[in-house]
Amino acid sequence: MSLTLYFHPLSGFCQKVLVALYENGTPFTPHLVNLGDPDERADFLKLWPLGKFPLLRDDRLGKLVPETSLIIEHLALHYPGPVTLLPENPVAALEVRRLDRLFDLYVAIPMQKVVLDRLRPEESRDAVGVAEAKATLASIYDVLEAEIGERQWAAGDDFSMADCAAAPALFYAERALSFRDSHKRLWAYFDRLRTRPSYARALAEAEPFFQFFPRREGDAGLSR
Repeated sequence: MSLTLYFHPLSGFCQKVLVALYENGTPFTPHLVNLGDPDERADFLKLWPLGKFPLLRDDRLGKLVPETSLIIEHLALHYPGPVTLLPENPVAALEVRRLDRLFDLYVAIPMQKVVLDRLRPEESRDAVGVAEAKATLASIYDVLEAEIGERQWAAGDDFSMADCAAAPALFYAERALSFRDSHKRLWAYFDRLRTRPSYARALAEAEPFFQFFPRREGDAGLSR
């Protein structure tokens, strides 16, 4: 296969790309990277010195493609399938990109701040930073509740790159700051996302690693 994806199943950003691949049945070789293993980490850093995944290697075109949205656009351009994740109409495509950025920057990133702080020793935790991240999540929940409204998917009737971003971002954000009871339309949208076959598959593949997700005090842990 010409495509190799360097990834970890537990990573929300990796799940975003997996959803795109599964939506179109795009053939690829999965290469799970354990950054906690010194040898695997060293090998990956030789390939990509920034050490961030997911990373797509396209042997047919001789390219390394980093960053989730760029990977999905690369797939759409060079390996199109039956599901058009980025509309051909430039105005509609811009709207998908805008929503994609909202989910990545204002849901996924602050969620990571809240969750990763739980891994720190008590004396090193950043209470101010966590409070700011939760405030960002609360604000973006309000924005998404109003914007998505009664739409089937983020940008309308068609599943898109924005939904690939939304599924894992919202799944983990619920564990950082719940929106289940406070934002009914956003929760209904997320409920559709988590039963979408492409994301359900990515989530099932992540399940064996849920034990490594840092829990809240009194939290029973992750579940689908």
